[in-house]
Amino acid sequence: VQLQAFGGGLVQAGGFLRLSCADSGRAFSNNAMAWFRQAPGKEREFVAGIRWSDSSTYYADSVKSRFTISRDNAKRTVFLQMISLKPEDTAVYYCAAARNRRPIASTISRQDTYDYWGQGTLVTVSS
Repeated sequence: VQLQAFGGGLVQAGGFLRLSCADSGRAFSNNAMAWFRQAPGKEREFVAGIRWSDSSTYYADSVKSRFTISRDNAKRTVFLQMISLKPEDTAVYYCAAARNRRPIASTISRQDTYDYWGQGTLVTVSS
């Protein structure tokens, strides 16, 4: 599994960005993919996740109604559409893939659910 995240950048508050994460590995058998983020001086936290079996989506309370996670099966890619961005959304965003576990609602936000991680893409929201 090789995860590559794209789409970060500098945006003003209220603006939008779309992050992409492509799995370029040989065989795609992820059970779920997710986005996490880590702000300066803070712990990495769950942002959004999607289960591949039924496309169920899950969000952190702080991003609900502003962020949307989606997938493209053919491209083996997961997206994170972010609107109404706030300065507190500033962070390095990481995508992650769960292959050895089948997450449920109570585990999809846990970092130890995921086996593979991308390199991160920086999102900076200016006030």
